[in-house]
Amino acid sequence: MADLDWVLALKNKFSDTVEEALSGCLVLPGEDIFRAVNFLKREYGFDYLMNLAAVDYKDRLAVVYNLYSFKLKEKANLKVILPRDNPAIESITEIYAAANWQEREAFDLMGINFTGHPDLRRILLPDDYTGHPLRKDYTKEGFLPMPAV
Repeated sequence: MADLDWVLALKNKFSDTVEEALSGCLVLPGEDIFRAVNFLKREYGFDYLMNLAAVDYKDRLAVVYNLYSFKLKEKANLKVILPRDNPAIESITEIYAAANWQEREAFDLMGINFTGHPDLRRILLPDDYTGHPLRKDYTKEGFLPMPAV
């Protein structure tokens, strides 16, 4: 991955804040993700948000962005590590409209706050539901089953 033009450009633009993980992801600090994603879309044609996913590593959370460039026929995998307590990151819905529901899902199930999101509210669970069921520390204590439809 390290020899691709867009990887070198991203590393140069964001200097030493970009790390290359063993998994092939480029790890960026949360404060750079909006600018980095915008840079990749505008300068290198990463015009498709394939997926946005949240990951629980027990001691920290992460948001992974999988982008695709039809022009280059290449994928970009970006990751941001967040603290477990009050995880927050800037929304990219302004860049990719498809991020809207994906960010809402990560908010609903993992408790990640996407600042600047136009409509950040639960998408799968009722508004009065307590907790975030995809977190590894989620317990079923006080769990109420979903009503049958």
